[in-house]
Amino acid sequence: MAAATCSWLLAPFLLLHWATAGAGGGAGGLGAGLSGPSVFTSSFLVRFRRGVDNAFAHDVADKYGFDNLGPLVGADGHEYHFKHRTLPHARTRRSLTHTRALKSHPAVHTAVQQPGFKRVKRGLRPAVPAIHGMKFDLKVGEANRIDEEPTDPYFPMQWYLKNTGQNGGKVRLDLNVQAAWAQGITGKNVTTAIMDDGVDYMHPDLKFNYNAEASYDFSSNDPFPYPRYTDDWFNSHGTRCAGEVAAARDNGICGVGVAYDSKIAGIRMLDQPYMTDLIEANSMGHEPHKIHIYSASWGPTDDGKTVDGPRNATMRAIVQGVNEGRNGLGNIYVWASGDGGEEDDCNCDGYAASMWTISINSAINDGQNAHYDESCSSTLASTFSNGAKDPNTGVATTDLYGKCTTTHSGTSAAAPEAAGVFALALEANPQLTWRDIQHLTVLTSKRNSLFDAKNRFHWTMNGVGLEFNHLFGFGVLDAGAMVTLSKQWHAVPPRYHCEAGELTQPQAIVMGRSLFWEIKTDACKGSDTEVNYLEHVQAVISANASRRGDLELFLTSPMGTKSMILSRRANDDDHRDGFTKWPFMTTHSWGEYPQGTWKLEARFNSPQTRHGNLLEWSLVLHGTKEAPYRTLHPSSPHSKLAIVKKAHEDKKMK
Repeated sequence: MAAATCSWLLAPFLLLHWATAGAGGGAGGLGAGLSGPSVFTSSFLVRFRRGVDNAFAHDVADKYGFDNLGPLVGADGHEYHFKHRTLPHARTRRSLTHTRALKSHPAVHTAVQQPGFKRVKRGLRPAVPAIHGMKFDLKVGEANRIDEEPTDPYFPMQWYLKNTGQNGGKVRLDLNVQAAWAQGITGKNVTTAIMDDGVDYMHPDLKFNYNAEASYDFSSNDPFPYPRYTDDWFNSHGTRCAGEVAAARDNGICGVGVAYDSKIAGIRMLDQPYMTDLIEANSMGHEPHKIHIYSASWGPTDDGKTVDGPRNATMRAIVQGVNEGRNGLGNIYVWASGDGGEEDDCNCDGYAASMWTISINSAINDGQNAHYDESCSSTLASTFSNGAKDPNTGVATTDLYGKCTTTHSGTSAAAPEAAGVFALALEANPQLTWRDIQHLTVLTSKRNSLFDAKNRFHWTMNGVGLEFNHLFGFGVLDAGAMVTLSKQWHAVPPRYHCEAGELTQPQAIVMGRSLFWEIKTDACKGSDTEVNYLEHVQAVISANASRRGDLELFLTSPMGTKSMILSRRANDDDHRDGFTKWPFMTTHSWGEYPQGTWKLEARFNSPQTRHGNLLEWSLVLHGTKEAPYRTLHPSSPHSKLAIVKKAHEDKKMK
């Protein structure tokens, strides 16, 4: 069974969970047990009884006063996005008149007015925008000298590219990009889409690396994703992220991108009062064969009480992207883990916690976590951002209107750095699949000097010798190591998902002691979905509590690796919705053997008396039947690859 086939088999399973999952945060919630969304937009999902072409859909839309914004990704001409010409973008009641009008057409099966929900940019905004003018000395066409340091004026401030101890930083705590550049790898022929509030594609440090063919404005429905002007430069976010990936080298402007010869596409989709499922879906499925990497530095509100994730159309677009994008190799979706700090948990963010995305956290220039960093078991790795007392220890990058900044920050800044590193890996080996990138991330990320400033989370070794941290995942990305291993990489074996067991008898969670549930599994041994070597593990859980934020959940693997899949969230006062089939995910058991007893622990962490119930738990294992690294040859006996490969070989010999 091919990997893509297995992924598609899981799609309905995942969509069901997102569609039915209980969520908090008002209109941002997903809907189980909620009274319904409080905002409705002027967008409608129109499903036809048969597949129709765009011209037919246009005629139907025009007949009832709508504009046809095109078909949905993966719907084979059955579903279209209509927008009414006169309805306000947001209103508190459904427009039944317009819904009935659309449904009256004999070719229309259903018409659903789209609810609106909030999506926020991740990153600290300074009170006064940091705007630095530059004297531009363009040297377009000058050959890049990969054996020398970039001459760009802001490069000395880009400590995350080369940390020499600037502003009290730790020497050599950086992305090690120069080791990749020294191999002649600079991101050529790779395009990263910045899904955000627009990109200043006329910026002199970006314009020669801008891929117009792969760009689009889904907020205004035109091919020009230029940021909307505001006095406070609020829409500078996407331009700053773009510069981190692909700012040009040696042109006398700003700094240099991680993958400075790669291309960036602008997908403007974050600049409207309310987001809809259709805008997100179309953005994440836009030009999947021209775009290699999608970078997202946004998500549900980081308020420590929201539980939210992608809706059906968006999840379908992501699943189709990893299965069919890049001509079958799969698109790479990079996600900022979140800026809710210790009062939030990124496993309550269905984008960052998805196994289809790579969730990236951040560290500051001395190795500690930033104060806004969220922690969760789904984070795969980390890069860098600001958080120190000196605002100039932020991320130096491009800004609006040809300007530069040194204060870009938040996990917003971390995700594009990761996208740049992945662009380098894809140039080194264009045949890498979306899963190969995740394996390479695990095997080449480094602990380096990363540490939890509050001493809560320590580095731990899993059952096959991989070191991880609840804050930083498997460590900080190492561009040089990833490029080197990419060059000799062989594609990992097919991926399967095993529904390993479920418990459905509700039990009370009693204050003052833990409730333990166990599932013993053979990991679908002997079946078509047998899993022997783990990648992602999902605990799909339904639970309620008198105060949801005081509930903590832990998952322990048969090899003894304990993952905190839900931490205490001080701001979450929910007592009504709880969690309904919410897929908590952990990467901490990567490479382990799944056969044996899995343990789920539920408890309350509160000085006040709480009560609740664990209603059901389904265990889903994702991984390979065959050893993933059997055909690779480690360059060092001390490398992660060597350690894990030996553990797998020793297991087979027993």
